[in-house]
Amino acid sequence: MTDLQALHVDPHLLVLEKPAGLLCVPGRGEDKQDCLSARAQRQWPDALVVHRLDMATSGLVLMARSPQMQRALGDAFATRRVHKRYDAIVDGLLPDHGEWSLIDAPLAADWPRRPLQKVDAAGKPSQTLWRLARALPERHASHLWLEPLTGRSHQLRVHLLSIGHPILGDALYGNDDIRARAPRLLLHASRLGFEHPADGRPMCFESAPPFC
Repeated sequence: MTDLQALHVDPHLLVLEKPAGLLCVPGRGEDKQDCLSARAQRQWPDALVVHRLDMATSGLVLMARSPQMQRALGDAFATRRVHKRYDAIVDGLLPDHGEWSLIDAPLAADWPRRPLQKVDAAGKPSQTLWRLARALPERHASHLWLEPLTGRSHQLRVHLLSIGHPILGDALYGNDDIRARAPRLLLHASRLGFEHPADGRPMCFESAPPFC
């Protein structure tokens, strides 16, 4: 159990780096008790969960240090006042439009295969912006920037799969080839921007993806 890397610590909130393969909150069973929130609370006993990343995803996570800050930050996420960006390496070569493109596809639980999600016309509205960062022709892959406009479970993974460009290393949604082409899911939460709930000052944090 290693100490966490903190990009920012103040009396109200924390910005932490979550490594890939670490849960954000405890799971079921003794083997799933080591997680980001448990590690954070060992160093900062008042740390409270505000949002989560998938276990396989690395990158920036914001935590509150009081119930009041937890509510304020939770409201900011719910009302889309937190700017989030991810980096991903996906299968295939996507065109460079020089601007953001939108994936607009409702998502719902794939009940026979829980916890998987699927595109479903009867599901919850879900939107993701994507833009080409750079082509990787030698890998038959593309480095994308992603900005989710909604926060559905597995949204980025399912949306990219739905347009035929799954994220490399995706053990849940990828086929054997996709899983074999990377040792982990190549998805990283690389930017968080928000107004500090205590004083309104703009905050922006960036984290370089370890796989680019």
